[in-house]
Amino acid sequence: MPTYQAPLDDAQFLLNDVFHIDRYANLPGFADASPDVVSAVLAEAGKFCEHVLAPLNRTGDIEGCTRHADGSVTTPKGFKDAFRQVVEGGWIGISAPSEFGGQGLPMIMTQLVNEFLCSANMAFAMYPGLTQGAIAAILVHGSPEQKQQYLPKMVEGAWTGTMNLTEPHCGTDLGMIRTKAAKQPDGSYKITGTKIFISAGEHDLAHNIIHLVLARIEGAPEGTRGISLFIVPKVMVNADGSLGAKNAVACGSIEHKMGIHGNATCVMNYDGATGFLIGEENRGLPAMFVMMNEARMGVGVQGLALSEVAYQNAVAYAKERLQGRALSGAKEKSKPADPIIVHPDVRRTLMTIKAFNEAGRALVMWTALASDLHHHSPDEKTRQAADDHMGLLTPVIKGVLTDSGFANCVLAQQMFGGHGYIAEHGMEQFVRDARITMMYEGANGIQALDLVGRKLPKDGGRALQAFFAETQGFIKEQGADAAMKPYVEPLGKALGHLQAATMWFMQNALAKPDNAGAGSTDYMHMFGLCALGYMWAKIAAAAQTKLKAGVDARMSAKLVTGRFFMERILPETTAQLARIQAGAASTMELPAEMF
Repeated sequence: MPTYQAPLDDAQFLLNDVFHIDRYANLPGFADASPDVVSAVLAEAGKFCEHVLAPLNRTGDIEGCTRHADGSVTTPKGFKDAFRQVVEGGWIGISAPSEFGGQGLPMIMTQLVNEFLCSANMAFAMYPGLTQGAIAAILVHGSPEQKQQYLPKMVEGAWTGTMNLTEPHCGTDLGMIRTKAAKQPDGSYKITGTKIFISAGEHDLAHNIIHLVLARIEGAPEGTRGISLFIVPKVMVNADGSLGAKNAVACGSIEHKMGIHGNATCVMNYDGATGFLIGEENRGLPAMFVMMNEARMGVGVQGLALSEVAYQNAVAYAKERLQGRALSGAKEKSKPADPIIVHPDVRRTLMTIKAFNEAGRALVMWTALASDLHHHSPDEKTRQAADDHMGLLTPVIKGVLTDSGFANCVLAQQMFGGHGYIAEHGMEQFVRDARITMMYEGANGIQALDLVGRKLPKDGGRALQAFFAETQGFIKEQGADAAMKPYVEPLGKALGHLQAATMWFMQNALAKPDNAGAGSTDYMHMFGLCALGYMWAKIAAAAQTKLKAGVDARMSAKLVTGRFFMERILPETTAQLARIQAGAASTMELPAEMF
């Protein structure tokens, strides 16, 4: 049975020593996030995840969800009680506004808690996670009446939320949506159509489910310009807030899938269901993108979270498993063999995962902090810069953290040898669960195209130039410190590769767009490595400061892990640049029939 321990010390180090959240105490939410409050919230979340959610992960995977003849769905044993504890703990509304019952704490806290939840039990964590995304969309685009009607119950967790985009004939190309919305005399709409792959579409955890549904109003323009967003509750809500009759929406079936069995992934049938427009007609995509960007960030956290829990179990196994002798001579002479952690290739594998996890957590927190600044800073330029940062980094976080998170789960599984392929140790479940993160909320190839095709040129490249300027400024600031040279010099070289790749796209992709398409995934991962490298440089600087103040073995370990990243992982940007500059010729040359 796999185990999990929330990385509380690392989270506190990042909050206090790397990102210095005390500097933002003048902003809403941060004033309440005192060190004592932060420590208590994270400790309670960790305890809940370790002792309640983690033990349900394997049993939930084995049991799965059950659809009944009436269309209702039962979640695995223990999920309902665990969700009750989520509601009692207020975990869904950590960062939601207090006016709707939330705690109003910074988003950086929500992302940390969500990492813990996903490490412990990703399938379960999707129920509250999707609700948070729906809350975000209603907060931004809902009318005052809609906010009052739905948000308090959703923030509480009495009601959950979903997002309904995908249809049987279309996924990413939302312009092909066929679900129809017919306007009624009272201003409501009748929604008719079928949606597939709807996570948490039906379950027994909450009294109501608030579906956010993309549909096309009759007579609307074709393509994405004619899409609107609707609130479609599972159970109608009366004027006084009480629940009324069941709406004409039902789970037609549960998808049979590779992983996340504890989450009900549903086919949802809308048969003239009553829906309510969010925002303006034919402006559904901007509203949905609020939720999608929230979800993409959350999926990136899932990739990181599974990498973390897989790593923890691989380390524990490597310290216990006896196999062979160290190349430099026996280390455990009283035993028949040494633990496999003595072997360089095992160390290489574990260090690769460890170096990713610690920098990935920092990258998520850096971007979550930008979200807080965007929403709460009184300075317009600060809010704009934070919004630019989130737009630029969201596809990187989603694409890189899930690609690498899955790869790391496979690496961790490899530590167990044949035992990793057996369900008993739980490693194969981490691999299966991690695989979906690369696909949903926009497959990672789409994230790469979004980064290269939309985010780089947006506003004349303002966000990208800000990233370059901040990273180069840090390199210059730390360059004179001899202790920081092992971190800033490799980072500077990798950043040069990223700038060269950007320039190559500018010179070669406008006339031949396939050049951008062929190099986009390499560019996304190069960008990710540079961003992770920047995080490691900031971590190293903070660790050096703490070491000067006193001996701390954890800080010495940080510096070694950061050096490993700079020496063994960051140099991959050299190969990525070569692939990008090779262009699209060989990629696109073969006719389709030759494949």
